[in-house]
Formats: sequence, C-alpha cells, structure tokens
Amino acid sequence: MADLAYGEIYHMNAKEARFQIVKTYQQTHSISATARAWRCARQTVRRWVQRFAAEGTEGLADRSRRPRHCPRRTDPALEEAVRRAWEETHYGRLRLALYLRAQGVDLSPHTLRHILRRSVPPQTRKRRKPLYPAHWAWEEEGASALLLQTDVKDLHDQQALGTARIHHLERAHLPRYQWTACEGRTRLRFLAYSHHLNRTNALAFMILVLQWLRAHGLEAPVIFQTDWGQEFGGDNPARITALAQRFLHPLGGELKRYPLGRKGYNGRVERSHRTDDEEFYRPYLLRMRDPAELLRWAHHWVYFYNALRPHLGRGMEHKPPLTRWQEQGYPGAATIAAMPPPLLDDISADLLLACDPETGNNLLAHYNCPCAEALRD
Repeated sequence: MADLAYGEIYHMNAKEARFQIVKTYQQTHSISATARAWRCARQTVRRWVQRFAAEGTEGLADRSRRPRHCPRRTDPALEEAVRRAWEETHYGRLRLALYLRAQGVDLSPHTLRHILRRSVPPQTRKRRKPLYPAHWAWEEEGASALLLQTDVKDLHDQQALGTARIHHLERAHLPRYQWTACEGRTRLRFLAYSHHLNRTNALAFMILVLQWLRAHGLEAPVIFQTDWGQEFGGDNPARITALAQRFLHPLGGELKRYPLGRKGYNGRVERSHRTDDEEFYRPYLLRMRDPAELLRWAHHWVYFYNALRPHLGRGMEHKPPLTRWQEQGYPGAATIAAMPPPLLDDISADLLLACDPETGNNLLAHYNCPCAEALRD
C-alpha cells in the first residue's frame, strides 16, 4: 500500500507518518496488515490508532517525555536559594558549594551544575588573550628553591570595591597598598600594608618574609618573583642585582623578574587578590575604623586563608595552603601560616638602617623573637 516505510516518512514529518498509519488501518481494519504495509511494529500501529480514537489528530502530536514523578529532584525553594546565592557571588559550582555549605546548605557541585543550568541564563565569557606558557620553577625535577610570587595591590580600586569602600579607606586613613607574597606550589601567603608605594617598603616586606621563613626552620633558597614596577627595582638589571646582593643574599633570598609582558607568570598571586576582594574587603572593610583594626582583621584573614580555607586551585585538592605546605615536607610549625601583617611605613626605614651596609649579616635580628613570641602567646 505504501511505497515508503513508516520510518522514512517519520524523519520527514512525524505527525503525517502517524496519520498515514491510522488512515491505512481505517482501510484494512487489521493491525498486522497495516504493520506489514508500513514495515513497522504492530505496537506502533496499535499506539497511534488508540491515540487517534481517543484524542483525534491532537493525539498524533509528540508528547513530553518528562517523568511524571521525580522524587530526587531538589526542592524548588532550595533551587531559588541557590539562584540567589549565585547572583550575589557569581561563584563557580565548586566555590558555590563551599559557600552554601557554610550557610548550612549541603549540595554537591554536580547538583549545583544542573540547578544553575535550569535557573540561570547561559553566561558569555570574555575571551582571554593567549599567554606564553609559564615555566614554573616548582615543576622542575628536584627543584629545591621556594618561589614566592610577589606583588602590590592598590586598594583604591573602585571597580573591585565600589565607591563607598574607597571613601571609607580615605576617611579612616587606612593603608592604601597591600603587599602580597604567595608561594607558588602551596599558595601559602604573607601580607603587609603601607600608605606609600616605594622601594623601601618593598625591601622591608621581603626581608620580613625571609626572616619569618628562616625563624620557622626553612633553609631552602627563596626567590621573590615580581613585576617590573619601580618599587621592586624597575627595569634596571644592575639596580636589581645590587638590591638583591645587599639586602636579600645574606638571608638566602633572590630577586627575579617574570618575562616582560608575561603577567601570567605571577597569576597565582594576582588571582589571590581577587579572593581578597570577594571574601575579605567587600564583606568586612566598612567595619575597620583605623589602621590598627585593619591589621587585626588582616591577621585573622591570612590565617583563615592559609590554614582553614579550602583552596580550589590546580593541584590543591580542596586543601588549605598550610596542609599542602606540610604535605610537601616543608619545615615549620603551624604558626608559619599566621605571620602578622605589619604596617611597613612604621618600620621600613629603621629596618634598612639596622642592616650592616657591607654584608647585611645582622639583618632584622631584633625583629625575630617578638613576632614569634607574640603569635604563640
């Protein structure tokens, strides 16, 4: 009766194929004969004949295959809470799972992925410029040196913090610059603050970090990898070498630059500044009334970041930096994760004057014990 099979017509027009089956059955009054004519299963003929008899041509249309009952589906109120949390944070599903868990909502990242697909419109991502792949010192076989990605964060960033927080920084006379050193392999971080951006404060910060590491038993060479800012010596190789020889070499430190234009080489410390904005400055900055209070808050924050906060970066396995530091076999008690952030303007000049101008062997001797003892107390 038919020159074409049911399946061939179905791919061209599904509803018409079903109607032709019904029409043939009305002529033959036989399920088997209709199935042979259209080269399909008798159950297929029976289904469409019954639907046509019950609903007419509307019964030949496609129906939703969505299950009638879904006992494991997340409660709609909980999905709405997830959507609001995403609108507040714009976190990815891994960080959003940790954020919600802290609020008593325990959902896996996979569940969050499905919820966000249903409730959040597709997001367009800005395409990143390709960067020359960084040669990471810690990925070398037998690498023993500690590489600290070092950078300065200007807190007067209106796009990141907003106008209200910038005005609060000025009214409360809070430090404008945050100095950050981030260990590349474990992400262990050390912070300091200053009102001024200059080379004296940069050297003081690196010396303090070196002394903190040496006081906790670290003997490996330490490399500070910085950008090309004047506070770190600028683009003058002779000046950089002289600064390193006079102030860092006596403590086993070295000063290096990442290749010009390759900002991705310091990507881990740069990314940590975004975390500072999202999890520290935006929620808490307006509560800080003076520089001393900011330093107290920052001390709590750096310990939380290093010792308690799960890290989602590559190779971190959702573990805090201190845990990864200990797993890598580095020495030092847990207090290494809680270096008190100093205000560099108050100590930098005296700190450098205390150095022996010829050898620098007595660097910071009177700063070692007070920091460690104050932390242990």
